[in-house]
Amino acid sequence: MRIAGFIIGALSALALAGGPARAEPMRIGVAAPLSGPSQLLGEQIRNGALEAASAPDITIEVADDACTGQGGENAAQRFVDAKVQIVVGFLCTEAIEAALPILKQANIPVITVGVRTDSLTDRREKTGWPVFRLGPRADSEREAAGRLLTRLWRDELFAVIDDGTIYGRELAESFRTTAEQSGLKPVFADTFRPQLDNQIGLVGRLRKAEATHVFVGGDRDDIAIMARDAKQIGADIVFAGGENLRSAPGDVPLAEGTLMIALSEWSDIATPAALATLAAKGIVPEGYVLPAYAATEIAIAAVTETTDTGKPLTGTLAGREFSTSIGSVRFNDKGDLSTNPYRLFRFDGSRFLPLDVQ
Repeated sequence: MRIAGFIIGALSALALAGGPARAEPMRIGVAAPLSGPSQLLGEQIRNGALEAASAPDITIEVADDACTGQGGENAAQRFVDAKVQIVVGFLCTEAIEAALPILKQANIPVITVGVRTDSLTDRREKTGWPVFRLGPRADSEREAAGRLLTRLWRDELFAVIDDGTIYGRELAESFRTTAEQSGLKPVFADTFRPQLDNQIGLVGRLRKAEATHVFVGGDRDDIAIMARDAKQIGADIVFAGGENLRSAPGDVPLAEGTLMIALSEWSDIATPAALATLAAKGIVPEGYVLPAYAATEIAIAAVTETTDTGKPLTGTLAGREFSTSIGSVRFNDKGDLSTNPYRLFRFDGSRFLPLDVQ
């Protein structure tokens, strides 16, 4: 009887207090440039994160990092004050590098969706920054170009040219180095003058060198003009370039068969469920919407597992594969993606389609 009376009394006390104590809501920070020239991209991040974290037991703390160092510091301090458990977002190196020392001190990991600077994760052992990168590294495009095209062109006569810009020169030189390490040597290599109305002279030299395939470190319009001029003089040449080929089209259309090293379009690889969720809210899945959506899915899964197991959050992020709306994601020891997300595509006359390389 005494035990029964104690239980009844305890239940009554709980009822008067509003019932059993509930766990604290999950708190996720979202850092995005919501002012300045990158505001549109910041809004994409915010929209994607908010839709992925729509459950009532999740609290989202959004902070404008303004893509500046001061903005990054302010956002980080706001997250610390709000006691968030993890942060997603960040597009700019200045903002995230200013934020990370503060977040590290508070033991708050970050999943960035847009910062490509190699040193961000290359310095991990020295800085101890708890950062994980959902987007590619700056050198991912160069690595993929060398690996994929040297495999595809191992029996071809190929040339390597660039437009003299830092981007073009690094992309072309990286490809040539990888090719030579694989025992392949270009039949022609040169730097061309970009933004000309025609490239007849260059194409003539390529034909004289008997090049049938050409890797171009340059922009979309120059590659389109080269292919046009090659066709005019009867030279059967396949041109390839980097993700600049996705730039807005100019006066000259790209030639069918043009090859591109680039990321997949997020909407092409996203799950139907995620696309339907966004469509129901009138959100177009462009730019950083889907990467932010996926980063938030990872954050939720990691915090949930950490709550259940007591394992450190950074350990959870580094130690498993996550199923997301844009595919499976695993981070390596530095916090980068464990696999290079760049792929090879072929232009079919109207759009780029994936091309498998054996």
